[in-house]
Amino acid sequence: MRFFSLALILAMAAIPFTASAEHLKSVDPKGIDPNTPASQDFYQHVNKGWMESHPLTPEYARYGQFNILNDSSNNRIRRIVTNLSKKNPAKGTNAYKIASLYDAAMDSVRRNQLGATPIKADLAKIENTDHDGMTDLFLWLHKNYASPLFGGGPMENLANSKEYAMYVSGGGLSLGDRDYYLKNDKRNKDVREAYQKLIERQMMNAGYSKKDARRIVKNVMKVETLLADSTWTREESRNIPAMYNPRSIAQLKEMYPNLPWDRFFIETMGIETPEQVIVTEINTVKQADNLFASLSDREKKDYYLWQYVRNAAPFLSDSFSDAAFEFNKVMSGVQEQQPRWKRALGVTEGYLGEAIGELYVEQYFPQSSKDYMIGLVENLRTALGKHIIHLPWMSDDTKVQAMKKLNSITVKIGYPDKWKDYSELEIDPALSYWENVHNANMWQTKKALEKWGKPVDRTEWGMTPQTINAYYNPLNNEIVFPAGILQAPFFDPEASDAENYGGIGVVIGHELTHGFDDQGCQFDAEGNMSNWWTPEDAEAFAKLTNGLVEQFSAVEVLPGLHANGQYTLGENIADQGGLRIAMTAFLDSQKKKGVNVESEEAMIDGFTPKQAFYLNFANLWANNIRDEEIRSLTSGDVHSLGKNRVNVSLKNLEPFFESFSIKEGDPMFRPASERVIIW
Repeated sequence: MRFFSLALILAMAAIPFTASAEHLKSVDPKGIDPNTPASQDFYQHVNKGWMESHPLTPEYARYGQFNILNDSSNNRIRRIVTNLSKKNPAKGTNAYKIASLYDAAMDSVRRNQLGATPIKADLAKIENTDHDGMTDLFLWLHKNYASPLFGGGPMENLANSKEYAMYVSGGGLSLGDRDYYLKNDKRNKDVREAYQKLIERQMMNAGYSKKDARRIVKNVMKVETLLADSTWTREESRNIPAMYNPRSIAQLKEMYPNLPWDRFFIETMGIETPEQVIVTEINTVKQADNLFASLSDREKKDYYLWQYVRNAAPFLSDSFSDAAFEFNKVMSGVQEQQPRWKRALGVTEGYLGEAIGELYVEQYFPQSSKDYMIGLVENLRTALGKHIIHLPWMSDDTKVQAMKKLNSITVKIGYPDKWKDYSELEIDPALSYWENVHNANMWQTKKALEKWGKPVDRTEWGMTPQTINAYYNPLNNEIVFPAGILQAPFFDPEASDAENYGGIGVVIGHELTHGFDDQGCQFDAEGNMSNWWTPEDAEAFAKLTNGLVEQFSAVEVLPGLHANGQYTLGENIADQGGLRIAMTAFLDSQKKKGVNVESEEAMIDGFTPKQAFYLNFANLWANNIRDEEIRSLTSGDVHSLGKNRVNVSLKNLEPFFESFSIKEGDPMFRPASERVIIW
């Protein structure tokens, strides 16, 4: 069973960040472009030198500061993992499991010899199922390999985050976004064509004839297009209250009479049929119910075959990964596959991430970094509190509730207090790579289902310690900063306070602000979906957020393609909040230290401290990117493009204008009447 998840963990960035140097510098004056004034294009001014010295290589669709840091982290983790094999770890230990799974991922000779053999028996099971066994087949797939037509599983109850609720959600779209199936512009047509080629090629890799593969393509496109037609738009998917549709089991069966609900819960999940289920997308599940009843056995089988093969393909022979890469070229513009070791490391971390993380923090995360972060977070919390108290658009009653929520935010830094137990996960070198991955998937599913009926464990982490990212979880009302992100250019013990506040300080402020963005603001101090706003304050907030939507949507990212300010609203609110809060916290910290940030003695490499703050913030988002990736991210990423995260956000901030003498008429200037200040 593949569990769905609500889009509720709000992170700093969307890509798995992925460098060579052990110590990475923060602001580098050599990267400044003297020919582009800060007042004209601040992103270009700060990053042109970096962009010229880091051209895109064929492996990347985009390459930026995050990739450099991720490469550095990957090299560290690679050394950890490969050294485990050399030590001949005892069978059954975490070290043994890490080394064995990584070695299986790296053993392309064995995988290429096996070809599609590891999946042949399961494909035959699907093909040989008669009409009477189709429901059994559907449940078998849900339990073991995929989530055809819809998804389901336990997750924190939106209305009572201390307990788990059972959710049922739409699903079944391999391409993820409905527009790829339904829109007829050139971009979406190209993606559909490439997708159909992918299905045909993978099914032929699995042993099907070209004729049969083309039939499978036709039936898959029919099913997924019908599902897409009932799926929410990207903008609709951000409406969290609309996802909360509690139904009794009797109501569920009445709404969707064709699906085998009791068997789904009892046989697939191994639990008693719950008394209540929360349906996240009513019409999408209805379409799944209709298709389950109306599709022919052949159409179902072909759709199921593709669901299975799509999930298994990354763990089979190179012919499968080569086909997937050809599709990825169309989606992102990347020209070369990542080296095998990076792909192998990604899979190993995906299943044994905390076991690797425990080894990582022993070597690379000193207590001094954690101590610094604890102080920094509290400085940022205090700064946000000052902002809330002085907000001109919010009433005193709502401010009380906002402060209550702010003061209740839990902070997690570096690594979990309790490490994940992998003792029941079996990795057997005698099995194929796919069999081991499947066993790992089943172990993860079992652990997820074991949560049902138990209180929510708020000590769990949603990221591994080595991850170069951070997140806010509204259901726990917590901000989390893994050890991996506590490196330059985010955090550098050798850098100035100005650079660190402009780096990790903005990240902290960003995550704190997520608690008050267009989604986070719908949850209270306990992590429950609850309206703590007066109607007047909610209206004022909506007016401000609409202004921010318009600012970002006005940006043309490619000829004829505009940014989606509505879809990226939460991240844009958090970016702006992070900048404002971090600057306040920085100035307060310097005042406590008796530092005059306007003095000549406070200059940093020829820049004032305020300038260094903004320079390092812009430096975080330096990257080169392909047009195909711009289109893909604009369609499917809740984060704005790096350039917009810098330029559009900064054009609202008076301290930024003052720091770089930006005045009316300059491209980076926005008149006071048009600025949007939220938090």
